[in-house]
Amino acid sequence: MSVSYKKLWKLLIDKDMKKKDLCEKAGISPASVTKMGRNGHVTTEILLKICTALDCGIEDIMEIIPSEK
Repeated sequence: MSVSYKKLWKLLIDKDMKKKDLCEKAGISPASVTKMGRNGHVTTEILLKICTALDCGIEDIMEIIPSEK
């Protein structure tokens, strides 16, 4: 299984925000956003900060992609 943050990037576009704006508003580092850009793993604390800053749920910023067999 893998994680996709495509929903987050679409939400930022809808809110007319840049990744830099997300870092400032959520209080997260650019390195965390870079990891997410590569669909890497970040802590639940980072995800919580993003959800709080964007006033959304976890399902609005990420999805789990099942592995193909």
